[in-house]
Amino acid sequence: MPVWFMREGSLSAPIRHPVDWQNPDFYDEGKLDAELRRVFDVCHGCRRCFNLCDSFPRLFDLIDATPSGELHDVTSADFKSVADACTLCDMCFMTKCPYVPPHPFNLDFPHLMLRYRALETKKGQVPLADRELTKIDRNGKLAHFLAPLVNGMTSLRNQLSRWLLERAAHVHREAVLPRYSGRTFIARAAQEPAIVNREAAAFGQRKAVIYATCSMNYNDPDLGMLTRAVLAKNGVETEVIYPSCCGMPQLEQGDIPQVVANARKISAALRPWIEKGYDIVALVPSCALMLKLEWPLLVPQDDPAFAAIKQLAAATFDLSEYIVDVAAKQGLAPGMQALPGPVALHLACHARAQNMGAKAAEMLQLLPQSDDVTVIERCSGHGGSWGIKRENFPVALKVGRPVARKTEEVLQAAAKKNRPGFVASECPLAAAHIVQGVERLGAEAPAIPPRAWHPVEIFALAYGIKRESA
Repeated sequence: MPVWFMREGSLSAPIRHPVDWQNPDFYDEGKLDAELRRVFDVCHGCRRCFNLCDSFPRLFDLIDATPSGELHDVTSADFKSVADACTLCDMCFMTKCPYVPPHPFNLDFPHLMLRYRALETKKGQVPLADRELTKIDRNGKLAHFLAPLVNGMTSLRNQLSRWLLERAAHVHREAVLPRYSGRTFIARAAQEPAIVNREAAAFGQRKAVIYATCSMNYNDPDLGMLTRAVLAKNGVETEVIYPSCCGMPQLEQGDIPQVVANARKISAALRPWIEKGYDIVALVPSCALMLKLEWPLLVPQDDPAFAAIKQLAAATFDLSEYIVDVAAKQGLAPGMQALPGPVALHLACHARAQNMGAKAAEMLQLLPQSDDVTVIERCSGHGGSWGIKRENFPVALKVGRPVARKTEEVLQAAAKKNRPGFVASECPLAAAHIVQGVERLGAEAPAIPPRAWHPVEIFALAYGIKRESA
């Protein structure tokens, strides 16, 4: 495109290009450095993204600290701090950057950070502790057999074991970690079948495979069972499948070959269900994002699994998205009651990155007298495994402080009316982190610490369906 024809910014819908990770140039250090400098110089001249995460403030501080105030005086070694702060949330690409494709500047900051980390992984520069933490299925299978012991050791009350964990695995001693269940979601679903409401409008019209996700399978099967009960109440027949983790933890480290291996395995397991007419429902936004959008960009188009990957992407729903879709196309079962108090609803970044609209908010607006839902569209600061690391946890709390403050406003308003307030996020890790942020607001913190809710748990409450454990 001629320079004279180039527009400042873009109003066109963003387009994402496949990640060319099998090309040797992808790992060429000189070419990567040149691309980092090209993109960073555009970011320096724009700076719209300054308040999204810590990557951009770090970049701009590096530039501003030079005598010239320009990028060419920043050393390439300093770029690591910028890459390390990226959580791959995709918000810069989806909501802020005016130079994403089809703009000729062709900026995709998150995938550039992925390339940087892929080179680190290829060079063996990812610490052993980080690599072991991302072996989700191995860790989950071991931990659920020893759940009481593991939960005791990871509890914030166990200062000695948390100190040891911080030393060994670099996990901050004050970061809340997910608890493990003694029974997986897969095991419970097999032993406790859901009774489908044959009077619901969706009965016989919709059937879904619930992709359990590692979070619900190993950590919170109660929420998985509750989700299944909500869908059964609305006439949706369900099966629960969990071939393996989606690979998001490996994506965060740039281990693209492992992500692609997981994609091949899961898509092969789910393809027969899709061909039988089942929808695929992912219970965690990060996993839905992987199935819908990331895998088709990572699996090469000449790969034998690519057709199954594309088929799966088209059949996949985020959980809130699915309930809203059933409500729109078939209608919901009657019997919902109004909520007892207001909701501070955080929209997870990986839900927003799916570009499907604020489906969690739309789902709660289906409830009677649902006006009291405050939607918060800011980063919680958690960023998956990023936010629990020793060096990142204080930064994660700082980034998430605006969310914590807005949440606290909702809780204080509810308390003044003697009503309970709800703190909810589609991301279970983000929800727990937000609660920690609220608890650390000093004098503003509530007298009774709130607990984290999932939006579907609040939706279920309107039907009188409650989880077995709070």
